Amino acid sequence: MKLSTFNSLYSRNYRLYFYGQFVSLIGTWMQRTAVSWVVYTLTHSAFMLGLTFFAGQFPSFLLGLFGGVVSDRYNRFRVLLTTQFASLLQASTLAVLILLGDYKVWELLALSVFLGCINAFDVPARQALVYEMVDDKADIPNALALNSSMVNLARLIGPAMAGVVLEKLGAGTCFILNAASFIAVIGSLLRMRLPAYKPKVHDKKVFTEMKEGFQYLKQTPSIAKVILMLAIMSLLVIPYATMMPVYAKVIFKGDATTFGYIDSFIGLGAVTGALYLASLPAAVNRRKILWQNTILFGIGLILFSYTAWFPLAMVFAMVSGFGMMAQTTITNTIIQTTVAPDMRGRVISFFAMAYFGLQPLGSLLIGTVSQHIGAPATLLSEGIAALIIVGIFWKYLREKEPLAEEPEHISIEDGALPAHEELPAMQ
Repeated sequence: MKLSTFNSLYSRNYRLYFYGQFVSLIGTWMQRTAVSWVVYTLTHSAFMLGLTFFAGQFPSFLLGLFGGVVSDRYNRFRVLLTTQFASLLQASTLAVLILLGDYKVWELLALSVFLGCINAFDVPARQALVYEMVDDKADIPNALALNSSMVNLARLIGPAMAGVVLEKLGAGTCFILNAASFIAVIGSLLRMRLPAYKPKVHDKKVFTEMKEGFQYLKQTPSIAKVILMLAIMSLLVIPYATMMPVYAKVIFKGDATTFGYIDSFIGLGAVTGALYLASLPAAVNRRKILWQNTILFGIGLILFSYTAWFPLAMVFAMVSGFGMMAQTTITNTIIQTTVAPDMRGRVISFFAMAYFGLQPLGSLLIGTVSQHIGAPATLLSEGIAALIIVGIFWKYLREKEPLAEEPEHISIEDGALPAHEELPAMQ
């Protein structure tokens, strides 16, 4: 009998993906931690931390819709393989630059922009391909929750490893290890046995297909509302991690290791939350879990904001990480279990824009605000914002969740609603 928490790992393709991606993500989190630390060490500016995050994520906002169309038009496996090789090139270039020792902040920003462009194509293809990797489609919610567990377990391990490596071996070694980690995910992709790809006839222009994605989202409010909520959270609340180097260096009087510990405790809370979501039955009311966890997220940030005692602050960091987990996992689950197959890549691109695209704008906003009112007051404001957002979406979150069905394709020419029961209009 299969264990409910790990059902999706019985699918060979998903299991290969899971382990390969896990190794790669540890390297990714090591690189993210090292880049933040190097930039803050060079500039001592919270604004520059926000700008660095902006440079790495905003290209996903600009190119996300195009990446979604590419995912729906072409072989997602080939697209994903290409983005992994491109990421390997980016990490290797960053490693060489740092090891040579003569580097400027603008060069780090430029490489971050390059990685952001890669991710604009990587995220829609990767998330859509997960659906094809799982043999039993009833295990899709479990696969997405385990995917979040993998991401956050990597976030737990990666920053802690980065803190030690930064202290003992320097930032260059972090970037070398990240470059090497891509070998694992590329190897796992090449070992998969996916169904033969059937090329599609593309009789529509790229921009027409982009419009179709927007029209579909507009007329499927059960998906649109949860993406809108994620977008607001990504702008005002989720970028709180931008302030963690300031807390490590100024509030807790620590070093790179302290920074790594903070990120790791946030990751510990997040991976605990993801495993909790993976253990839930398929029929659970996801909207209820979403509003409960968003409230928990806000309370965790409020309590963390002015806690100067490090051990207690780490408890609140875990609470924040646990609450944050529901934002992306439940949104992604609602999308994957209800979206029409031929719209999957494009709708996921809206999801990616909401999450990855608006976070950099939020990081700039939070970095700027913290320059005037300080990091603790900024984090307090973000926690309060999370509670206000729950209030704004309260009516939607308290509605009974409809049964998951795959809507039929919507054409922008006929503007038809999905064939299942008509959903309430967006408020």
